Amino acid sequence: MTNPTPHSSSSSSARVSPPLAPHVPPAHSRKQSQHVPSIPSRLRENVVMSPEETMARSISAEHLAGPTRLNLSPPALQPHQNTPTIIEPEPSKLSDLENESITVEIDEPSTQEVNATTSLLGNYNHHNRACGLRNCNHGTFSPRAPSIRSTYSSLDSSVQFGGRYGATIGDDGGPRDISHGILGDAVADSLTGNKGSSTTRWLAHKHGINSPRFMYFSYYFPFVKWVRQYRWSWLKGDLIAALTMASFYIPMALSYASNLGHIPPINGLYSFVFSPLIYALLGTCPQMVVGPEAAGSLLVGSVVKSSIESGGSGDDDNVLNAQIAGVVTGIAGAVIFVAGLSRLGFLDSVLSRPFLRGFISAIGFVIFVDQLIPELGLAHEAKEDGDVAHGSSAQKLVFLARNISKSHGLTAAVSFTSFAVIMVFRTLKRKLQPRFPSVAYFPDRFTVVFLGAVLTWAFGWDKQGLDILGKIESTSGTKAIPFQWPFTFRHMKHIDSALSTSFLIALLGFFESSVAAKSLGEGTHGLHGMSLSANRELIALGAANIVGGCFMALPAFGGYGRSKVNAATGGTTPMSSILLSILTLICVFFVVPYFYYIPKGVLSAMISVVAYSLIEECPHDIKFFFKIRGWTELSLMSIIFLATVFYSLSTGIALGVGLSLLQLIRHATKPRIQILGKIPGTHEFENAELSPENIEYIEGVLIVKIPEPLTFANTGELKNRLRRLEQYGTNAAHPSLPRVRHEENNRNIIFDVHGVTQIDGSGTQVFTEIVEEYVKRGIRVFFCRIPHRRSQVFQAFERSGIVELCGGRRRFVGSVDEALRASEAEDLEEYFGERLRGHERETQW
Repeated sequence: MTNPTPHSSSSSSARVSPPLAPHVPPAHSRKQSQHVPSIPSRLRENVVMSPEETMARSISAEHLAGPTRLNLSPPALQPHQNTPTIIEPEPSKLSDLENESITVEIDEPSTQEVNATTSLLGNYNHHNRACGLRNCNHGTFSPRAPSIRSTYSSLDSSVQFGGRYGATIGDDGGPRDISHGILGDAVADSLTGNKGSSTTRWLAHKHGINSPRFMYFSYYFPFVKWVRQYRWSWLKGDLIAALTMASFYIPMALSYASNLGHIPPINGLYSFVFSPLIYALLGTCPQMVVGPEAAGSLLVGSVVKSSIESGGSGDDDNVLNAQIAGVVTGIAGAVIFVAGLSRLGFLDSVLSRPFLRGFISAIGFVIFVDQLIPELGLAHEAKEDGDVAHGSSAQKLVFLARNISKSHGLTAAVSFTSFAVIMVFRTLKRKLQPRFPSVAYFPDRFTVVFLGAVLTWAFGWDKQGLDILGKIESTSGTKAIPFQWPFTFRHMKHIDSALSTSFLIALLGFFESSVAAKSLGEGTHGLHGMSLSANRELIALGAANIVGGCFMALPAFGGYGRSKVNAATGGTTPMSSILLSILTLICVFFVVPYFYYIPKGVLSAMISVVAYSLIEECPHDIKFFFKIRGWTELSLMSIIFLATVFYSLSTGIALGVGLSLLQLIRHATKPRIQILGKIPGTHEFENAELSPENIEYIEGVLIVKIPEPLTFANTGELKNRLRRLEQYGTNAAHPSLPRVRHEENNRNIIFDVHGVTQIDGSGTQVFTEIVEEYVKRGIRVFFCRIPHRRSQVFQAFERSGIVELCGGRRRFVGSVDEALRASEAEDLEEYFGERLRGHERETQW
């Protein structure tokens, strides 16, 4: 219906008086309305047009501008009359419709009737757009203010949200040049030498960035950015943080090397000499500090012990043991570095949370049990019993129970006192730090180590049977730091045995580093342009460990606790890591001789504290999974923990990785298709299996939603799942159940493929076979909500012939509701076609 155009009153014009409408004053005395629509609201019309008027209103718009006015005066309308009035035009006027144009006029409201809308109607001006906008169409009584934001072209404006360079977009919406799609703009531009051919270069040129090569360089070498922004005022905080971390973690590095890695203690210090320095140059998290960790050191020790057991080395062969540790570290670094170049930053999501928690808790338990032997002074007895020294944690617990009476009293007293003092300081720091942040600067571990060394020297405890660290020497026999390339042929046998362990070290280390980086974020360092990147983190950690492997150091990764200490004690930039490397280097050359009297029991106590910290989060996770009835997760945690404790680390690793991959494969290969039903009274559809009592089923139609990309992994069971939906109407029914859904209910199949954002060749082939089978059975197939006609999914459908099999593009519609209407239209067409053919046969007969 054409909306009437308001004009001033005239005795010869048609008048329509709306019910209960109050009087509107003349135009010159009316107050101007704030929002007047260009098209008056149709809510004011309360009439039903007669067939004649409908015909008259269907005349073309060019007949609506003339002076002739049609009299459409209705009978008198009573107040609160609900029955609509049919308005009949005068027959004398209808005869001139072909030659005359029509003007419909609205009558001025009566002054006799006043109601709640009088003031609104009184302020309404039919002639002026009082809001001041040219295309004002805000509505009569519920105005909606227009947006004050302007819109811009993504290609023409300098303030756009980005956009893509048109020459780089292919027909499928992806990159036209495959090198940019696979390698990225930076690498592709460097290799091809094409200037201005990528979106990145186009945007850089558009926004006045004249040196894209320096832009790329500073992105991949972040030290270029932060060095240029560094302020001398930050040096004090970075230096204090480096001194604090050195006092905490230099003794820890000695403990990791000697007690967990079974290599010379000085090789633990090498990790802090090289790894923090390399990461400071390449890393993307300014406040994260990398160094050796308990889990990685224990895994290195397992490889060294395996070599000792096989006769490849001995407990006293420090040089060969250090070389094996360097090989493990180098392989772990190479794995991470290659993963970073391949842009596999998602690797931290491969291992499930239950696997990590179960494995890390098991490592903590293994470390805690291992350290009880030197803490009780039973190291010599355990060394004599070869099965215990290289056995499982369960065997060591049995050994401790049998030999507890042989414990060395002084060693046990020093060890357990050190453990208790560190735990007390740890608890006090946690409670006091929120009120007194300066307590974070107190070097509790360094204090315990220092007092232990001084008391041992003063009272001669080493002569009373207390094991001390002794003389620390480099594996080269000189003060120089030895260098060896870990990937040589003479180390090939060690590479074969260390490959699986190195891969796990890399994965666990990257996971821990990712947790630390995400927790710290970009920090409060004040640096600009430093953004976290998982791929660049892989490259930085990989380079740090490759360099560390060349100097036979322990694997080094980002530690959350160490990084939090750095941030809490004033570290704001990567300069704190560089200063830590310098302090450790000074310690290697000048301070190592003063470590002679450090008791080994004190170092074991420090590691026991770390082991306790690895275990203490496990009860929280167990409680959480028990609360949500996560029996699968609890079972996985228990299996990994028990296998590691009662057998070995390698057994726990193999079981954990195997079960995690099985879970991942099972999840990836299971198609999550849904049968949809209509919500009554709406045009919306939802999963019918969630609330079947609240939805409506459409007769003769099966609506199937595919909410995920289709690949070779999840299309193998797609046919069986669809067949189960056809037969039972649900995925929950067991296949042994006889068919309960009749075949006539599947005359039309509608696939909602909005979630299918990608489909590979195998998925396309399987889907083509499914559609072919439906077409052979006489079932119509419709597709709705396909991402885009230029998308890779639709192009795969066209090239494979799915579009042609379905009946052309008309079977691809925008919504489920449109697909239902199309299927209903084809049902009616088929029905009446059959009736017509039957009638023709009867007539011929």
